[in-house]
Amino acid sequence: MRHPIQITNHPIRFLLYLEWILLIITALVELLKLPFPPLPRSPLLNLVCLGVFGLMGLRLPTNQPIYKILYTAAEIGVILLASMVGHIRLLQLMLIILVVRNCFIFEFQGRLVMTGFAVILFLMRQMVRFQHHAMRHRPPFRPPPVFREPPTGLIPERLLFILLSSVLIFVLVLIVLQLLVDTVLSERKSRQDLAQANAQLRDYALRIEDIATLQERNRIAREIHDSLGHSLTVFNLHLEAALILLQSDPAEAKEFILEAKQLGKTALKDVRQSVASLRLNPLQEQSLENAIASLIDDFQKSTAISPTYHLNLKRSIPGDIKIAVYRIVQEGLTNIFKYAKPTEVDIQIKTATDLQLIIKDNGIGFSLNQNTSGFGLQGMRERTQALGGTFKIETAPGAGCKIIAHFPLPKV
Repeated sequence: MRHPIQITNHPIRFLLYLEWILLIITALVELLKLPFPPLPRSPLLNLVCLGVFGLMGLRLPTNQPIYKILYTAAEIGVILLASMVGHIRLLQLMLIILVVRNCFIFEFQGRLVMTGFAVILFLMRQMVRFQHHAMRHRPPFRPPPVFREPPTGLIPERLLFILLSSVLIFVLVLIVLQLLVDTVLSERKSRQDLAQANAQLRDYALRIEDIATLQERNRIAREIHDSLGHSLTVFNLHLEAALILLQSDPAEAKEFILEAKQLGKTALKDVRQSVASLRLNPLQEQSLENAIASLIDDFQKSTAISPTYHLNLKRSIPGDIKIAVYRIVQEGLTNIFKYAKPTEVDIQIKTATDLQLIIKDNGIGFSLNQNTSGFGLQGMRERTQALGGTFKIETAPGAGCKIIAHFPLPKV
């Protein structure tokens, strides 16, 4: 549904200024004595018609068809009054304004009708003017020495050529103006559609960001609950047991205190990992090689298992893919440390047409039918798919686990 259009609020303001300029020129011509073909004229009536016609351009009709028809009929009535009664000199300028205005009111069929009306009225006015000119400049009749038939046409061939040329130029001007207005309106609509699409994209991006933030918070909350909460609970139980045994069995109480100390270290490490997960860029200006080497070093200190690491990067890697690879390796090593109980871990990262990441262990494995909905595995899958990649898990009870992630790389 089209909304009411106000020329004064329309982005194509130069069209309003063009109307004013054309109407002012027409009014000045009416007030000046210029060498136009003389016709019985009413300058005062023409000035009134120009004023009314100009005021009508300040507000175009709404989307109601009846208002459009009445508005256009009023415009035509003003033009016919100025043309047939006032014999306004620059009628073609009013007709041009009429056609341009109707580009904002009607669709293609209505514009075609108004253009045809303007051309017909301009042609009739030109014919009347040239006929009057021919009648005024016809030489007085003198009987020829030899009888010849008098000319039958009222417009000589030279004036007929001028008439057709002026009509053709007028038609071309109308066509060019309509094409110009259509182009500007199409561009305006494209800008509006683009602005609306951008607003929707921003809204979708904010929603996705909120969802991603919520998922990341849930993951961190679960990690804190599962690791830090468990460690602190056992830590508290050990301290309570140590206090109870402190007087009766100091040696056993010391053992509980040492175990509580170890649990405190583990809890502190879990807190640091959770804080590191909140960082915007976990690489912190490090290269991917150094960041993953740091993860492997931490894993080795915690488990006494030295993972094998094969890195073969022949191409540059976008930053978002680097972060995703780092997070998947981090999550994979965390899951291996918690659940897999392996003796060997192997990590491979290589690039060709895409980037391939493989994390493999020889631990206890698990059943794909029961354990594929874990938050860690789901997070790795979502990170991969968000960048257009594929994620796959190969595992079975007692057969270890193999995680494979493929990331598409930009074409060189």
